[in-house]
Amino acid sequence: MKGFKMFSFGLVFATLLVACRREPGCTDPNAKNYNPDAKVDDGTCVYDNDNTGNSDNTSEPTPYTLEVPQLFAQYLPEPYIPDDNPLTVEGVALGKKLFYDPILSGDGTQACASCHMPDAAFTDTAQFSKGIDGLQGTRNAMPIFNLAWNYDRKFFWDGRAQDLEGQALGPVVNPIEMHNTWPDAVAALQNHPEYPGLFNAAFGTDQIDSMLVVKAIAQFERTLISGNSKFDRYLMGLEALTPQELNGFNIFMDENAGDCFHCHGAPGNPLWTDNQFHNNGLDSVFTDLGLGAVTGNSNDNAKFRTPSLRNLSYTAPYMHDGRFKTIDEVIEHYSTGLKWSPTIDPLMKKVAQGGVNLTAQQKADLKAFLLTLNDDSFVNNPDYRP
Repeated sequence: MKGFKMFSFGLVFATLLVACRREPGCTDPNAKNYNPDAKVDDGTCVYDNDNTGNSDNTSEPTPYTLEVPQLFAQYLPEPYIPDDNPLTVEGVALGKKLFYDPILSGDGTQACASCHMPDAAFTDTAQFSKGIDGLQGTRNAMPIFNLAWNYDRKFFWDGRAQDLEGQALGPVVNPIEMHNTWPDAVAALQNHPEYPGLFNAAFGTDQIDSMLVVKAIAQFERTLISGNSKFDRYLMGLEALTPQELNGFNIFMDENAGDCFHCHGAPGNPLWTDNQFHNNGLDSVFTDLGLGAVTGNSNDNAKFRTPSLRNLSYTAPYMHDGRFKTIDEVIEHYSTGLKWSPTIDPLMKKVAQGGVNLTAQQKADLKAFLLTLNDDSFVNNPDYRP
């Protein structure tokens, strides 16, 4: 019908006003760039939301510049950004909206942020998160920050997901999490008044699919960077540590005392994790095989990905199953609570003695150091909040 009207309009002008000036433009009043003075519709009409797939928006998304902390740039390779999912301003904004929107869940009540809360450094304060049906998982939600520097790109406690895009796929369809199907989730987005236009701006198409959804979420998650703790500022010469904090750092680095740095890194690793998988002596008999359940290799049983030590004040409870409620309990585990098993990591050198057997003062000093890894500016960053 629209084409017929334009044809008739042009025919009248061609017959009666051959010498009239023909100014091209968009003659559709429903378009963003409608031009009431246009004499000819030349097909340039741009729409905010065209569910028919006929949007003519050909503008390229704006490249997003990742703000890399000074110590990260000094000690680490460049962050990993997939070639097929570069960061863009529009993609990050879309991913943030999706992260906080419960539209992806089966009943429209739960978002990614329900279990990855900014106040808790993007983890859950509950031992086990509850899904939309009130069912609990069996593992504590891992914090989400500095993930663009996980170069092995194995995510979750057991490493079952490849890349952040893969990590975002599973929770939507997991029956004890968001309990949806991807066709239903995509349909909800496709029928939404805003999302088709936002996907068009980010990816050049308003035809939504699951891969575009997880690409957008992954873009936002790669911008979640924590690199401004007291210890960071100490390393940059901007702030001093107390004698207790310095002593705690020395215990952390001492192979005969805390011996923490092998898995959690030294000052040359500002991530404070090796992102590798270890059996850290939690149990002698396993109820959760961790990495072993993914690889099928019994040598990987009870190995879990090393969490970062950043923001410990915000990320309780601790360990893959959230069994420890406090930092003190974690320190006590390594001091006196190690349990031998066939796959225990060789780095747990003092398992025969139950642990490294720290004194009360050493425990207090080690805790004081660990608290210098808190990044208050990260959990309060308005750019990361809805």
